[in-house]
Amino acid sequence: MTQTAAPAPQSAAPRRFTLRYPDSWWKLDLDPRTRDAAIRRAVDDQIKGLQADRARVEAAVRDARKVARDAHARGALQTAGMIVFTDSGESLVANALVMRVSPPPGHSSDLQELMLPVALENAKNPLGKGTSAHRAEIIEVPELGAVGRVTQIQDIDYHDRGTVRTALMHTMVPVPHSRDLLCVSCSTPNLSLVDAFFDVFDAISSTLRFQP
Repeated sequence: MTQTAAPAPQSAAPRRFTLRYPDSWWKLDLDPRTRDAAIRRAVDDQIKGLQADRARVEAAVRDARKVARDAHARGALQTAGMIVFTDSGESLVANALVMRVSPPPGHSSDLQELMLPVALENAKNPLGKGTSAHRAEIIEVPELGAVGRVTQIQDIDYHDRGTVRTALMHTMVPVPHSRDLLCVSCSTPNLSLVDAFFDVFDAISSTLRFQP
């Protein structure tokens, strides 16, 4: 999947990127004119042949629409997700959002310096302490080099159904020949499967490639 990573701050900086998702994932339509209907169709496709609980289905539709609305409002470049309904009626849900961000003027664009306040802020969060969902580090990814990686658990406000405790993984990739970062943020409310989902999120983020 190729997406524009514009605006490119320098002529030498890449303007496009590719990111691959598992076959069970689908790209969320961010266009306000069409996204609600597109999300309904995508969820309905997932439940064909299953006796899925309608309340869970409607909750999944509302949550996916919220993700798409919020992503559009934040200027996301790309959003994708998965909703899988099991034979037992449970739902497995995950989302990924890609944004291009710039350090404030006058601030360093060095990855280590950018990660320091993020790590300090994450350390204040008591949720997930001592687990894989409570880390802030710099890791090496083949073909990408050094990237920032933050994992955390947060209570996300879904308004109509209150807060939902959610696991998140943010991967911050420096855009070559620029001060910018491409941030791949993945999340899931399925906390009992957090390590398995983190493996998937890591695999997705590791497929990021910049294009001219």
